[in-house]
Amino acid sequence: MATENNNAPSVRLPNRHRSGSDAANNKPPVWAIDSSACATAAPLPAKCSRHTNNREGVCCKELKGDDERTLIDPDVVRDIVIGLSDGLTVPFALTAGLSSLGESKLVILGGIAELIAGAISMGIGGFLASQAERDHYRYLRRTTNARVLRSCDGEMEREVHAVLGRVGVDEKVSRLVANSLREVEMNHDRVSQVGSSSEDEETGLRWSDDVGITAFLLKFGECLEEVPTKRLYLSALTIGMGYLLGGIIPLIPYFFIPTAHIALIYSSIFTGLVLLVFGAVKARITGAGTGVKGYVWGALSTLMVGGAAAAAAYGIVALLENKE
Repeated sequence: MATENNNAPSVRLPNRHRSGSDAANNKPPVWAIDSSACATAAPLPAKCSRHTNNREGVCCKELKGDDERTLIDPDVVRDIVIGLSDGLTVPFALTAGLSSLGESKLVILGGIAELIAGAISMGIGGFLASQAERDHYRYLRRTTNARVLRSCDGEMEREVHAVLGRVGVDEKVSRLVANSLREVEMNHDRVSQVGSSSEDEETGLRWSDDVGITAFLLKFGECLEEVPTKRLYLSALTIGMGYLLGGIIPLIPYFFIPTAHIALIYSSIFTGLVLLVFGAVKARITGAGTGVKGYVWGALSTLMVGGAAAAAAYGIVALLENKE
């Protein structure tokens, strides 16, 4: 009978008759449950279709697409792009303008001074920008939480449905979601005033500021999330180091060529090649590059943007020199 019923649901049996290393190394697998004769629904971690006939023992999480890659945090990528792009263009334009003085030594001194000052300024700017973003979120969280506490159930149901309805969730499910989220919100506020309970210590759910209807409205309604404190320092370090690394590249030829006009030619070529490589790498780590055309466009677009900025800055310096 057991062999005839291939689609029968399976559950993990209690490990009562095993002991020692045998119990630790030979744990029974957790079969996924698509249907059950029991009245109690199967828990979500136990539901999977890997043991049905059309799955052949393969879990959905094991299936991979044609173009799947590990991407870097977009916030980190943004900071790297800001630091490197500014570092590749601003110091290059400055050194190009100073190259009219004729000596590479003066170009190096001026470039290094600007490079250090620019890296510090860019790092502080990244820190202050992330701090302002965090303060803005915390202000909205306080005001939204106060509005949730003084609003009626109907208003909260309408706001939740305004978010979920856009993605196809019907009104009945939206009501259930709104009531569940508001119950978590109320329990969180009550527990935070009287102290933790054993249930809260085990789950850790109601002590988090990322649960409840306030967090839902901010995250999915306003597309806002809390900026971690470490993000402030990481942003400052990433932008500052990106600017420092990008800015040292246009200066490299001036260290080896004493004549500034000749060094400027090599600096232009070297900076252009680095912009091409940087554009292709950026297309890779952000997921924008799909095929050869994607990488080529990423490289060329970065070169055009960086080259246009450097040419504009160099043109302004040359124009001012001619007027003098």
